[in-house]
Amino acid sequence: MPSLIFINRYFYPDHSASSQILTDLAFHLAEGGRKVQIITSRQIYNDAKATLPSFEIVNNVCIHRVASTQFGRAGLLGRSIDYVSFYRSVWHCLLGATLQNDILIAKTDPPLVSLIALGAARRKGAVLINWLQDIYPEVAMQLGVPLIRGPVAAGLTKLRNRSLCFAEANVVVGHLMRAKVEALRVPSKRIHVIENWCNDLEIYPVQQPENSLGRAWGLQGKFVVGYSGNLGRAHDVETVLNAAELLRGNPGIVFLMIGGGKRFDELITAVRDRALTRLFCFMPYQEQGMLAASLGVSDVHWLSLNPRLEGLIVPSKFYGIAAAGKPIIIIADEEGELSRLVQQHHCGVVIKPGDARALVGVLLNLMNEPRVTRDMGMRARRMLDAYFTRERALERWSGLLDKLAGIGRKEREQELAGL
Repeated sequence: MPSLIFINRYFYPDHSASSQILTDLAFHLAEGGRKVQIITSRQIYNDAKATLPSFEIVNNVCIHRVASTQFGRAGLLGRSIDYVSFYRSVWHCLLGATLQNDILIAKTDPPLVSLIALGAARRKGAVLINWLQDIYPEVAMQLGVPLIRGPVAAGLTKLRNRSLCFAEANVVVGHLMRAKVEALRVPSKRIHVIENWCNDLEIYPVQQPENSLGRAWGLQGKFVVGYSGNLGRAHDVETVLNAAELLRGNPGIVFLMIGGGKRFDELITAVRDRALTRLFCFMPYQEQGMLAASLGVSDVHWLSLNPRLEGLIVPSKFYGIAAAGKPIIIIADEEGELSRLVQQHHCGVVIKPGDARALVGVLLNLMNEPRVTRDMGMRARRMLDAYFTRERALERWSGLLDKLAGIGRKEREQELAGL
């Protein structure tokens, strides 16, 4: 039986979204009798100085935690050095761990780790799967990351495309992302849409009177507008900030921010500078077992995505909000992946980025129409149960891996020679 070898910078016990999704899948596959290995870092997402054991077996999953520098996510230079050191360690680990016909599954953290997996797959005669959480370097180009433009961007794109075309499968997390990958001339038969998920058994609708967390955080009697997760460069905060300015005189609304990230810290500073602290409540990331309660504190949740990044990223926090049975306000392109879903299933509202007055109008309407708010949330949970359960996603992954098991090196090398 071939081993399944996943590559991602974070894994259990880390609780970041990418790590949690991979952890769910790896434990599920191992429970089903498959041989599963993980090559990951020794770090925790929000603690770059953490040092986890270099090797351990958890739930029959072999976890190889390789060494890397620990500058963290604060600066681009330090992050780049962390990436390079991680790539080097992953390469050596893959050469030692991979056997012929094993299946290498490369996620996209850090960016372009699929190139390392491609080299190992070719050398060892393994099968390659790319699991795209985002499309790089296009994301960096759209965000204006220094140096990722011109010849550098073109060179990285060419290398990345080679890994996509060599791979036996490219798993994408949305239909717009599928279209982006198809536009790169990757054969359609090698592109598979498997959306991300959450633990929809542990995250469920919690009625406000039963939720003690809201009282503990001093939010009782308020209309709570929630955000939970990473708030990074890809996300809009100005629309919410400007909406809060317009709501300055309304004592009934509070914005609950749970999580972290570059723009999370910027938001804390902006709220203080604009004297909006009465309208905001900031909390750290919550443990997995607390998500039903922490997501349930809010009456409505918002998430955002820079319109230039549609098809390149799909915010996975969407699924946890839906599981908690809450309306979803999407601040993004109205034709975007998640915008289409909330409009199709009538479980939220789409706001054009920058339109703070429209956001204020939606929030006041939802605050004054609790039944409408409740019905939207119920439709969000029904949408999740019908299309985006964890069980459904894990079954689709299992089916794909069953199909790919046994793919030989000779066939892949012949196909690559024809590219």
